[in-house]
Amino acid sequence: MSLNSVVEAVTGRIVKRSAERRAAYLDLIERARDEGVNRPQLACGNLAHGFAASGEDKAAIRGGTRPNIGIITAFNDMLSAHQPYERYPNQIKIWAREVGATAQVAGGVPAMCDGVTQGQMSMELSLFSRDVIALSTAVALSHGMFESVMMLGICDKIVPGLLIGGLRYGHLPMILVPGGPMPSGLANKEKARVRQLFAEGKVGRAELLEAESASYHGAGTCTFYGTANSNQMMMEMMGLHMPGSSFVLPGSKLRQELTRAATHQVAKIGWDGDDYRPLGQCVDAKSIVNALVGLLATGGSTNHCIHLPAIARAAGIVIDWTDMDELGRVVPLIASVYPNGGGDVNDLAAAGGMPFVIRELLDAGLAHDDIMTVYGAGLRAGAKEPVMDGDALAFTEPPASCANPAILRPVSDPFQPEGGLRLLEGNLGRACIKVSAVDPSRWSIEAPCRVFHEQADVIHAFKAGELDRDVIVVVRFQGPAANGMPELHKLTPSLGVLQDKGFRAALVTDGRMSGASGKVPAAIHVSPEAYLGGHLGKLRDGDVVRVCAESGELTALVSADEWDAREQCRRPDFKPGVGRELFSLMRHHCDPAELGGSAMLHEAGI
Repeated sequence: MSLNSVVEAVTGRIVKRSAERRAAYLDLIERARDEGVNRPQLACGNLAHGFAASGEDKAAIRGGTRPNIGIITAFNDMLSAHQPYERYPNQIKIWAREVGATAQVAGGVPAMCDGVTQGQMSMELSLFSRDVIALSTAVALSHGMFESVMMLGICDKIVPGLLIGGLRYGHLPMILVPGGPMPSGLANKEKARVRQLFAEGKVGRAELLEAESASYHGAGTCTFYGTANSNQMMMEMMGLHMPGSSFVLPGSKLRQELTRAATHQVAKIGWDGDDYRPLGQCVDAKSIVNALVGLLATGGSTNHCIHLPAIARAAGIVIDWTDMDELGRVVPLIASVYPNGGGDVNDLAAAGGMPFVIRELLDAGLAHDDIMTVYGAGLRAGAKEPVMDGDALAFTEPPASCANPAILRPVSDPFQPEGGLRLLEGNLGRACIKVSAVDPSRWSIEAPCRVFHEQADVIHAFKAGELDRDVIVVVRFQGPAANGMPELHKLTPSLGVLQDKGFRAALVTDGRMSGASGKVPAAIHVSPEAYLGGHLGKLRDGDVVRVCAESGELTALVSADEWDAREQCRRPDFKPGVGRELFSLMRHHCDPAELGGSAMLHEAGI
């Protein structure tokens, strides 16, 4: 199948737009290999420090004739997704020795959970934790002790942060290693139902906590298709995981053997071997387009409208929401996983998972096969299902037809003919909207708005009955520069109740929604943000706003003369607390959402 003409055109436009930056990036990583800090060039004192505590691997690292694998880990045992990583470093060291290599933990990175911080002040640290992770990754690799790298991270900001930091050492081969999802617990729709009952005051905290505990109940990622699991999908679409490794349960023999295979492979593709596959060559315009296509085809997280532009920039590639929107018009929605459907990622894996998705998109000409992957020649080599053949790992072809058409379908029979994300534009700015979980009858809404500056005030107004009408809830001053761009997922149950009462409701904000954005239409990441003079700051209570995913419109229906004459609303004062004041430098120097919302990339001139 030849490449789809729109995919080809968008990719070509990205390559042309990025030519100068990409050339500079490739020059950077070439110089880093030839002239940068690396083990053979370290002075004796430097090198002695680097292997002093390496035990039985000391002689091998000292000799410098075997590949040394750096491990960057996001392990902590408070977060379910990262708890499985506790034993990985010691296992990786054993598996490295099997192929004549060594391994050392290069460093750790923080891993915060939006699920824990949702609705709390500490959520305002969330987006910029990605920059901290990238910086921590760079620090870990700065010692120059490694010929290749394994990255242990899985959740929302962790994978993007690892990639952004790792790409600045793009001359090193790197494999990302997932930990897998937790077993399915309470169905996500039932959890959402109880949340709405709690929002209405029909059940108490004890009932709500019981439902949440039955849903989030063990080690592994949350099973809904949010940002963490969208991360795993994108890594497979980019060829940065071992094939089919995203959704294999923690603690299983198959999970262990996939990590073992990744260890063997990362040693094989090291920078001094015969099959050199540097990260900076793996991540190019085509692999970034593949990630976008996968995001659209599976109804993935809206957070990647921010993360993917930042990842791309770290590799000298420039993408925008127009690229996403144009691809979305030709990429169909072929997965239906909560919040887009009833099943979870374990159901997705059982139905054929990423091997099926990759094969379908390649066969339809919607993805690039000719990319450099960490495992072999092109993306099609990743359309394989990992299985245990006795005690050995093997890879087989995915099923010819989907095992569960309620979860996963072929491109020829999609859930929707277009992708899960769209661009909105108008006199309020540019924004993203996730349509894959929203009933098409609610894709367009025109209603008076109610304006808020804090999500807590929305909940208070809801409880007071002030929103019991057709309404567009506007929450502004939630962008990266204002307060770090927190997610506003805490609003989902209340807005869902309004919708279930028969009202037409929507959210408009310069903040983020969760990767689990659900059934209520939400125009998010509005740029420019209100804090920097964006036109959300001109809205007043009662202004009629149109949100239309069909026409791609985000407009305040106010006469041009009145609109032009209006002044911006006064910016609220920033209140310190829970360490948010420590991130003021990032807020003051960050890029807009469409460029990735990063202070680090902005200040580095990337």
